[in-house]
Parts: sequence; C-alpha cells; structure tokens
Amino acid sequence: MELIVLGCWAPYPRAGGACSGYLIREGGLNILLEAGNGSLSRLMSLVDFRCLHTVIVTHLHHDHYLDLFPLRHAVEGAMREGSINSPIKLYTPGTPAEEYNLLASYNKAFEAKTIESLPLVQAAGDIMAHRLDLDGLTLRFAPTRHSVTGFSVSLTGSRKLVFSGDTARTGELVALAEEADLFLCEASGLDSDTEAMKDVHLTARQAGEIAGDSRVKRLLLTHFWPEYDPAVLCSQAAEEYSGTISVAREWEAYKI
Repeated sequence: MELIVLGCWAPYPRAGGACSGYLIREGGLNILLEAGNGSLSRLMSLVDFRCLHTVIVTHLHHDHYLDLFPLRHAVEGAMREGSINSPIKLYTPGTPAEEYNLLASYNKAFEAKTIESLPLVQAAGDIMAHRLDLDGLTLRFAPTRHSVTGFSVSLTGSRKLVFSGDTARTGELVALAEEADLFLCEASGLDSDTEAMKDVHLTARQAGEIAGDSRVKRLLLTHFWPEYDPAVLCSQAAEEYSGTISVAREWEAYKI
C-alpha cells in the first residue's frame, strides 16, 4: 500500500501548495481520498485521471472537495471522446444536501453514492461503521465530530491505513485507528488553539494522544494551518506519542 500526499493545507494553501488530497495505491487500485483545491493538478502529474478507480470525500467542506468540479469536466470530456466508458465512483456524505445533490447531478462524470447508504457493520470494538469493499480493499467509515457530517475512514488490505478526516476526538476514531500501520491525522492547531477548535478539530497534541491510545505504528500529521510551522506541531504531538511520527509533505510517497 502506498500513500502520496497531493495537498496538506487547510483551509487554504500556502503559496504554490494545495489543500487536502491523497492518492492511495493498493493492488492496482488508484483511490483519490479528498479532492481539495489544487489536488487535481498534482494528481495528474502522477497518474492519468482516467485511471482513477474511486474518489472518496470525507466531508463536504470546500478545502476537501472543490477539485471535484474540474475533475467533472475532465471526465465528461473523456467520455465524449471515448477514452472513458463509465463514470468514476464517488462516495461522499449525503449532507449538506445542496452540495451532495449538485455533485450527484453530474452523473455523466460521477456515479455518486452517499457513505450513509453503505451497509452498517460492527467494526473495531463495539463501534458501528459503514463498509465498502473494493477489489480486496476493505474500507470502514465511522462518524466524526465536526461542523458538518463527516467520516473517519480505515482502509485495510495488505496493510491498515486510517485517516481521521476533520474531527474532534471521538471514541469511534480511537477504536478505528487501533494498531493502524499508518495513522494519517489532522493536526489543525497548536496548544493555544485548544479552546477555539473544541468539538470541530484536533490540535497536534490531541492527534498524538489518539495515536498513543490507539497504539498505531506510525503517525503522519496533516491538515496544517498555513501560517504554522509543521515542525512545531510535530513537536507538540511527540510529547504525547512516542512512536514514529512525521509531518505530511506534498509530493512525498509513504510506503505502508
């Protein structure tokens, strides 16, 4: 399994950067996880968009899905010329309904389905999660605690990758991340942001706490406020997590 960081900034990118976007490769699959502004251009430097198997967006905030709009035009053009013969599968939350319905209306480009419509199964511990199977890769989606409906997601194949999405700490995330080979976790703020981010985001320290409690093998921090130094965020997370820890870097590939 391989994770390539296309963008790691939020809610806007640094100059020359991109917001949330990750390319996951496993067993011949190319999965785009998040499609924040700037991520599509990065993706197409690595793989033809025609080779995308699935696109997953954990919640419908602009810095996580805006590049679905240019991707729509790319796919529709490829459909017209015959280089693609079916829409790309797209999984997102069904709310906010206005945003989801707009994306679903692009049915020449996307075969859209809500994450909430996927089967509910018992996942780690006693938590319930929505399940999706993709050619040997099992995905489970657990609800986040954020300002809109969202999901944390685990991807289990040859290895286990867990992505927090945007969320405050939840018992579901702690259980979902249990013993993950790589835990990709938002680190949106410093210790000084704890109160301001309460109930919607994780500080870097809180990301480290979850990584420790879940006994993950490696912690990769992401979703950085552009004005902050990721090295400082990493140092605060490291005070709570003694395992291998690093900060996401655009274009960097991580073997899992």
